[in-house]
Amino acid sequence: MPGEGEVVRYRSVWPLSLLALKSTACALAFTRTPGFQTPSEFLENPSQSSRLTAPFRKHVRPKKQHEIRRLGELVKKLSDLTGCTQVVDIGSGQGHLSRFMSLGLGLMVKSIEGDQRLVERAQRLDQELLQALEKEEKRHPQAVHAGPRHSPHHVVRWVEPTALCEELLLPLETLPQSGARLLLTGLHACGDLSVALLRHFSCPEVVALASVGCCYMKLSDPGGYPLSQWVAGLPGCELPYRLREGACHALEEYAKRLQKAGPGLRTHCYRAALETVIRGARPELRRPGVQGIPRVHELKIEEYVQRGLQRVGLDPQLPLNLAALRAHQAQENRVVAFFSLALLLAPLVETLILLDRLLHLQEQGFHAELLPIFSPELSPRNLVLVATKRPLGEAFSLLETEHS
Repeated sequence: MPGEGEVVRYRSVWPLSLLALKSTACALAFTRTPGFQTPSEFLENPSQSSRLTAPFRKHVRPKKQHEIRRLGELVKKLSDLTGCTQVVDIGSGQGHLSRFMSLGLGLMVKSIEGDQRLVERAQRLDQELLQALEKEEKRHPQAVHAGPRHSPHHVVRWVEPTALCEELLLPLETLPQSGARLLLTGLHACGDLSVALLRHFSCPEVVALASVGCCYMKLSDPGGYPLSQWVAGLPGCELPYRLREGACHALEEYAKRLQKAGPGLRTHCYRAALETVIRGARPELRRPGVQGIPRVHELKIEEYVQRGLQRVGLDPQLPLNLAALRAHQAQENRVVAFFSLALLLAPLVETLILLDRLLHLQEQGFHAELLPIFSPELSPRNLVLVATKRPLGEAFSLLETEHS
């Protein structure tokens, strides 16, 4: 959609129905535009956030630098507003967010991750960061960190979406009679993991939640959607795999690719042709994951199909109908148009999934909001679901503001 004061000119007259579809889709979807301009933190260097010190940038890509800073600062504000005693980072991976929250923002953090190898790497990175911070303090003694540093406490544990995880609710230290006050967070908690956060929010120890979901196609069906009674009561509320998968694409990045109209757009047509060959050879093999094949636009369609067959475990020498493949390739522009229409609806699908989660919390008497927290150009899944047990009133607006 055009920005304020911007005029969009089309090379041909679009059907009114298509223009209406575009306007309606944009009007009904949650806004993806955060309350700040394109991140100023990367103006000086596109690979280094100026808002993070060098030790916190090491081993962290620019996208992740932006995400851990923005979500970490929101969690810190939310923790202060709710009197939280401990943050639980679920699906913490290599621990980048946990390290920033604990060693950068002074929060008490427990990190839960199901992959032993990721936890071991996170612990090594913890020690490396501590050493780097100690060296920095020796070089700049006037900026000594106030108080002791607490590394994240890492736990190897799978969190099931349908059962409560007792480890998740255990405090790291003995607290007075008032007990622990936990804040749950997850940065792009995949599939059912984001649903698990919502289920644990109803526990009395939990006072706040800040969850950014992703991988909606991995949600259990049923169980992962719908969660709210209101959405479950809507006729036709079901979301098949194809719609949920489409909601995970990067719209802003794809819009740039369309504007360039480069040969890379050919990938869609080639992948569709590969799917027809796969289903002809193995009808039961649906939507197999095909790892990225490099320099697709330089390949002939039959070369791409042979490499794709090998990547899904099929014989790359299967006899191919070259005439049929050429006919598929002739549809390249129509495939791009179809994919673009699917992406036009993608924000609506994500809106429905997140609105269902919002309503699920509100039906239980909790207070919840959805905020665009990341720059969508850097991080396409940029909506954070924030929930508390008591209303924050005007203080909620503080969560949206960017630190100066």
